[in-house]
Amino acid sequence: MRLIAHFRAIILLLFLSIESLMLFSQTRTETNFNANWYFTLDSTANYSGNKVDFSGWRELNLPHDWSIEGSFTASNPSSSGGGYLPGGIGWYKKRFDIDYDSCRAVWISFDGVYERSEVWINGHYLGLRPNGFINFSYELSKYLNKNGKGNILTVKADNSTQPNTRYYTGSGIYRSVTLVQTQRVYMGDLFIFTDDVDSTRATINIQIPLVNSDSKAQSVQILTELISPQGEIIAKIDPRQEFTVPASSTEEVSRTIQISDPALWSPANPSLYRVRNELLIDGKTVDAVEKVTGLRYFNFDAKTGFWLNGVHTKIRGVCMHSDQGALGTAFNKDATIRQLKMLKEMGVNGIRNAHNPAASEFLDLCDSLGFIVMNETFDVWSNKKNPYDYHLYWNEWYERDLADQIVRDRNHPSVFMWCLGNEVQEQWHAADLGKSIPERLAAIVDSLDGTRPTTIANNEISSGNPVLMTDAIDIIGYNYNEKKWSDVPKMHPGKSFIVTESVSALATRGQYDLFPVDSIRQWPERWDILFDGGNADQSISAYDHVRTPWGSTHERSLYLSETLPWVSGMYIWTGFDYLGEPTPYIWPSRSSYFGIIDLAGFAKDVYYLYQSEWTDTPVLHILPHWNWAAGDTVDVVAYYNNADQVELFLNDQSLGVRSKADSSLHVRWRVPFRPGELKAISSKAGSQVKVSRVLTAGPAAVLQLVTEQNTIPGEERLAFIQARLCDEQGNLLPMADDLVEFHVEGDGELLATDNGSPVDVSDFSSSNRNLLNGKALVIVRSKVANGSVRVSAKIKDLAEAKVDLIINTASSPEN
Repeated sequence: MRLIAHFRAIILLLFLSIESLMLFSQTRTETNFNANWYFTLDSTANYSGNKVDFSGWRELNLPHDWSIEGSFTASNPSSSGGGYLPGGIGWYKKRFDIDYDSCRAVWISFDGVYERSEVWINGHYLGLRPNGFINFSYELSKYLNKNGKGNILTVKADNSTQPNTRYYTGSGIYRSVTLVQTQRVYMGDLFIFTDDVDSTRATINIQIPLVNSDSKAQSVQILTELISPQGEIIAKIDPRQEFTVPASSTEEVSRTIQISDPALWSPANPSLYRVRNELLIDGKTVDAVEKVTGLRYFNFDAKTGFWLNGVHTKIRGVCMHSDQGALGTAFNKDATIRQLKMLKEMGVNGIRNAHNPAASEFLDLCDSLGFIVMNETFDVWSNKKNPYDYHLYWNEWYERDLADQIVRDRNHPSVFMWCLGNEVQEQWHAADLGKSIPERLAAIVDSLDGTRPTTIANNEISSGNPVLMTDAIDIIGYNYNEKKWSDVPKMHPGKSFIVTESVSALATRGQYDLFPVDSIRQWPERWDILFDGGNADQSISAYDHVRTPWGSTHERSLYLSETLPWVSGMYIWTGFDYLGEPTPYIWPSRSSYFGIIDLAGFAKDVYYLYQSEWTDTPVLHILPHWNWAAGDTVDVVAYYNNADQVELFLNDQSLGVRSKADSSLHVRWRVPFRPGELKAISSKAGSQVKVSRVLTAGPAAVLQLVTEQNTIPGEERLAFIQARLCDEQGNLLPMADDLVEFHVEGDGELLATDNGSPVDVSDFSSSNRNLLNGKALVIVRSKVANGSVRVSAKIKDLAEAKVDLIINTASSPEN
């Protein structure tokens, strides 16, 4: 009897398992489709057919940017704006099998392909998407092989016509690809929003498009659950009500959930809820969608600026292009987290994705880490900035591109506003379009998302600018023009105001020119005349005293933004240096000087200016280094907070006490150089707060490898290791430019090296890299889920440096 009972239990368990598998097969599946693609760079052949001979093709995983793999060349048609890197035409193919069921719909979804992508499945043409920053999808169902075997997906990316932007874009399938399978009756793009929320209660609205692509009507039910930040189901709408969806049609259903004492989303506490919806037919789940949301309320006020959850909040943002330095634009989560955490520690609470939609995974991180995102769509409307830019596609594509971005991004709690254009030419040309285009764009936004305001980034602020003066846009946006911020209430009465782009100061990390810090240089002298001045090595002093003719110093814009109450905040150009736009220079400069952090991820000195003003973290940062020539007179600057004053000592001799003037955010001493130790002591009410030292470095003695993490969390994950050349006491050699030879052993590979120099035109894939002012970076990628990697570095005549890393999937935050 026991044996029979045991046998029955096994049969029952098997039955339940089969039923569970059948149920699973009936619901939506979303499969990461980034692995095992084949790639070739070929501008002459047509590979749209079902080619299966991949000899000569390269096997790789996505995301992928082929331009970053190329060499910097002055003759590349991308020119200085594109970082002198190559474009071309690339072809991608993926062979795949699928458990195909003709009753299911199969979709392929791309988050971004740069640019002018065309897609085929099994030789059948699916379509063209010119805009390289926009997500798009195609249905594959009727073109799949009936047995599901041997399907060939082909993608062509054409980035051959250059220049097509003003900055580096990369080339190829540089964002993720997803294969989606649903039943013929499924949920479309949900919209989740809260229009009635405060600290005591929240009403969550859910709009669910029910799509029936079948030939007969279907009756369905919906189960809705709200999951708290702690992972508990705290509210539920049972599937009692039936909805009938006619054949070949879409019906929208609205649901409402009310909760008390919500955990509100903010940059300081980015609490995230999840909304799960299940679609049922005859009590069986046929589709399930789970979306992240955040509960918050905000408003922009013409007199007092920005308010979040009832708290006055200054937006302290930076602009970000989509490249990740030596990695190019191929989206990488580890590299992005590294960047965002550095910005968070600086005190940044806002990101502007300039000047086009960012990767959806980037917005996921902004949700979870807490950033106020200005979500930008267009750098160009119908009037061109470059011969081959988006103006060629505007009339046919702008409505669809904007709509697709909004539908993709409107559920992100980090997204607070839509920026519909940046410095568009319609500010000066075609006044009729300057009025009508904002009206059309705003209407699209209103039809798809009525919960967020719109803005446009204007660099022409006169009343003759039709883009600026339109009533269709909610918030006045200025790029630069800081001298006019005080006039905004008079120029735009009753209108809220934000600085969409500011500063554009210039600096090379660790480079200091010995002219007075209060003597401001304007490089170039005019934006429209080629610059033939500057330093012979194309460096720029890092004292915060070099700016562009349209910009300002960091300190000037920072002071105004913080003190003018109607300024909701500002987005600084830029958080990081980026590839392209090497203002004020041209070749061999190939990347920008604008960043607060350099291309390799090393902070410049102004990083600590912002940290001292935007955080409570104790800051006392003194600059510059203290390796100068006899007879030099050096301006010593200190950024500090949490203190009343700073006293500076040279070799224990006091050089005086300084306090910030009313409109100044730093203190300064003019010091004749003598080798030794600079020491700064900050104090408040007579009590010491912090001590900072800078010493004259001696001869090179040791090469250090400093890892930013001890463990790599799984396969194809990244580690960032800094190389630093020091003297015997561990002091950085602040002007060292020695060549470092990197080597990687074990279960990893060298992915890239960098040093943050805008003029280093050696390939990023090189294992050799010169230091820039004592520092360089090596990026290592793991090849296995669990293992170990050894990274070594060598400088001539010095001992080799080594560091060991563990690869451990279990250490991943996702586990």
